[in-house]
Parts: sequence; C-alpha cells; structure tokens
Amino acid sequence: MMYIDDIGTAAGAIWGFLVEHGKVSLSSLEKGVDAPRNLVYMAIGWLAREGKVGIKREERSIQIWLT
Repeated sequence: MMYIDDIGTAAGAIWGFLVEHGKVSLSSLEKGVDAPRNLVYMAIGWLAREGKVGIKREERSIQIWLT
C-alpha cells in the first residue's frame, strides 16, 4: 500500500509543476518533478485516468497539461 502513497505524492508534485508551468513536454516534467521516472509515469497515468491532465504527441515530444 505504501507504493500507492508514493504515486499519489508524485501526482501532487506533477499537479503543482503544471499549475506553475502550464503545458510542458514530458521530458521537462520528468526533470522538474523530484520523483523517480517510473513514479512520474504512473502518476501521469493516474491523473490522466481521472481526467485531470491532457496528453498529446506533438512533433517529437509528448505534451502534458492540466484539463
């Protein structure tokens, strides 16, 4: 159950980063959030499943933003 808490913490960090920076690339988000890459990906999935973030491939990057 502890891992779920870690994913939730990473989701909160992602939310805060997106509030501050708006639409960003996945690579910028990975660099800007203080969490391991696997937790960042799981947290993005969690937020996407809840309809909290948008995700779209644009050219050579994946863009993420709050919805």
